[in-house]
This record gives sequence, C-alpha cells and structure tokens, in this order.
Amino acid sequence: MLIPVIIAGGTGSRLWPLSRSHYPKQLLRLNGEFSMLQATILRLPAELRAVRPIVVCNQEHRFLVAEQLQDIGIEADILLEPCGRNTAPAVALAALQARQRNTNAKIFVCPADHAIRNPEALEETINVGCEAAETGLLVTFGIQPTRPETGYGYICMGEARGKHHLIERFVEKPDAPTAQQFLDDGNYLWNSGMFLFRAERYLQELRERHPHMLAHCTHSLLQAEADLDFIRLDEPSFARCEELSIDYAIMEHTADGAVVPVELLWNDLGSWQSLWDHLDKDGDGNHLRGDIITHGSSNNLAISDDRLVALLGVEDLVVVDTPDAILVAHKSQAQEVKRITDTLKARKRPETENHRLVHRPWGKYDSLDKGNRYQVKHITVKPGEQLSVQMHHHRAEHWIVVSGTAKVTCGEKTYLVAENQSTFIPIGEVHSLENPGRIPLELIEVQSGTYLGEDDIIRISDRYDRDDASKKVALLP
Repeated sequence: MLIPVIIAGGTGSRLWPLSRSHYPKQLLRLNGEFSMLQATILRLPAELRAVRPIVVCNQEHRFLVAEQLQDIGIEADILLEPCGRNTAPAVALAALQARQRNTNAKIFVCPADHAIRNPEALEETINVGCEAAETGLLVTFGIQPTRPETGYGYICMGEARGKHHLIERFVEKPDAPTAQQFLDDGNYLWNSGMFLFRAERYLQELRERHPHMLAHCTHSLLQAEADLDFIRLDEPSFARCEELSIDYAIMEHTADGAVVPVELLWNDLGSWQSLWDHLDKDGDGNHLRGDIITHGSSNNLAISDDRLVALLGVEDLVVVDTPDAILVAHKSQAQEVKRITDTLKARKRPETENHRLVHRPWGKYDSLDKGNRYQVKHITVKPGEQLSVQMHHHRAEHWIVVSGTAKVTCGEKTYLVAENQSTFIPIGEVHSLENPGRIPLELIEVQSGTYLGEDDIIRISDRYDRDDASKKVALLP
C-alpha cells in the first residue's frame, strides 16, 4: 500500500505580502483555480488520489485545510502540529499514522507548496521510487537542473543502480560560480524535497539516529484527540522534538539513501523570482494579474487585488499590491523579502500574520475602515455556521444585514434580522450570530468604544472548539 503524505506546514514568508502566517502560500491560488495544496493532491495519479492521504499541517490552518480538501472532494487524515518542528518530526508522525493502517505501508512525501507543470510524468517517477523502496532504500527525487540556481539545495549522484543512484552527498544552496560548476558537471540534481520509502524503514532510521524524537512523536500520536475532522496531537510531547529537517536528520547520514533523477517541470515557488519563472508571460516578459497597465516595461511580475497599478519604464520588478500592504522589489532581491517580514515582526506589525480579509471556520471578515473609537467590518457567515457565544468589555456593535438572514442572540433574546434590518449589541452583553439560511449571510458591523482590539473577545462557548471556553480566555473570534 502506498499512501500519499502532504506536508502543509510553513509560512511562506518570502512570498509576502500575498503569503501571511495565518494564510500561507500553500493555501493560495497562485496559478489557476486551485490552491497549491489542492493542486498537489489533484496531480497525484488516480490510484493514489483514491487512497486517503495524510496531511500534516499547523493547527492554526486546520479549518482552511479542511475546507480546501472538502472543496475538491478529498477525505484525509489531518494531523495537527501544535508547533513547527520542521520536516523530520512531521514525516515521523505520518509514518506512524501510515503504519497503523498497514504495517507494510510505503509513503510518498511531498510538500504542498511546489509546482509541477507536467504532472503526467509523476506516475512513472513514483513507480521507479516504489521499486527502489521495496529493497529497503530511502528514496528522494532529484530534478535535472536547467540553470545555475543558487536558491536550491543539490544532490550529488553516486553509483547507478538501474533507474536510481545511491546518494554521494547533499550540498547546501551554492554561490553562483559553484552552481555553474554543478550544472556543467552533470552529476548534480536539485533537491526536490519529495521522498518515498516504507514507513517502518524511516522509523527504523529515526529509532537509530534520533530515538528521543521518535519517542516524542509516538507519544504525541498515542495521546492525540479526535477533533472534528482532525487528529490533534499532544502538545507537550511534540514540543520536545528537536527541530530538524528530514535531510539533516536522516538522508544525509543513512547508508541506504537513493535518488531518482527526474525531468519534472518543477518549481518550489519559494520566492517571487521562482514564481515569475513558473508563470506565463506576455510578449514583453511581464506576468500581470489584476487591474494593471504597462508602458515601456518588461520582465516584471505585477499583482493587484483590486486597485489600478501602472508600470512605466521599469523592468525586472516585483510589484504586489494587497489591500493593506504593497511590495516593490527588484527580482534580484526577491530572496531577501524575509528581511522585511522579520522587521515587521520585530515591530509587532500585524501585516505578517493576517490579510485585511481574515478567514474563520464560520466565514470571513474584511476590516473596511478604522478610526478613533470606531471600526467597520464586512462580515460573511457561511450557511449553517455560527460565531462563538461571546461578550466584550470595551465595545458595542451595530449589525446591518445586507444579504441573507441573521439569527441573533443578545442576552436572553433570540431573534431573526432580515435584509435591510439592523440590531444593536450593547457593551458587556453576551451575544452570538448565526446564519440559519441556505445562502451566505452578509452584514456590516460597526464597532464603537474605547478599545477595539481583537483581544477584547471573551468566548463563552464555541462550536469549533478553538479554545477552552470555560476559562473565558480572550482570543480571536
């Protein structure tokens, strides 16, 4: 049995401002109608798509991941990491979960934030990997390089064994002259971050090299709790895991590592430069998305959510306009965007975490305007969903329904508010909002008060079990 494992953690900070920590790049639709997570699953061969995949993701993204899988008709085991510990523990969890299903299971591990333009070549790639894994090898896949790329790690091929090679060594991201040497040598491959091996074989290597990590992962899964569509790992156990990649922990040290050279049209989309490389361009080498006009401009990547952006006499730029942030960068500096996000984090700016449009399990809200003692939001509640029962110490709220019907609980009263009607929630009143209808509920919320921060929310109860409501902890809605 071969089980697909999708690693969907990470924040994608180098694709800021599109990618934010609470809505990272693997959940974005960067090229087409599907998100990167959805595309990763949909390009699997048909027989693999029929197998219930294992998805490992950050617990903060769980509702977004579940919704995106539901949208493409996929049921999965969704393992929730309570904290980031890199790929070695994540793959350990998946291997343990796969072994529970079938003691002889093999797993095909792939990141959720890569792009492959010729998915038809993936089936043969997986078949070759399976043959090698049957002999006890831990297989990774190396991409035939097409340029002296400095943004990828490399794998040096050793002795050939049919369609795979033993691994001679791994090489970190090289400088430009070294990358050119690797390309000229012909014996070096880009490290794709995809793996295939028997689940028990990986656990055996981990048991020998990092027994404490394996023990912590095993205990965190044994103590896990089912939570709606998710498997919520035991946090204290998992947090004790050493933060290591699968390359550092296992692949660089095992005597049984193998690499399969493949000619996938692959890109890890790890930077704006790599995204521009992957996307289609017009006759001037520009990729333009949104309301954008150009004159005398070439080789640019320009994206705008809703405003007009004009490019005049510029080249090799990245221009990304979102409702709350604009990035202008030279493509040669695209790998350095993380310096911007690090600065924003140091200044405790919220733009690294959320977009202005914030997604919640019940729907979403868009902060339209904010001033002294007031804030205006556009709230959308999905059919059948409900916000938590909550109260605020410092603000009152006025709700105006613009589409659909709202079921409102305010104190001891529960009543319906129809389109073009409104209601008022006083300061300190326990309240809730529900959409009992079959179409999305759209409303405008006007907040007023001395403090409008999102931490002035005291949850009384919550159907999504996002926190211990009995403790009345102040958290996001």
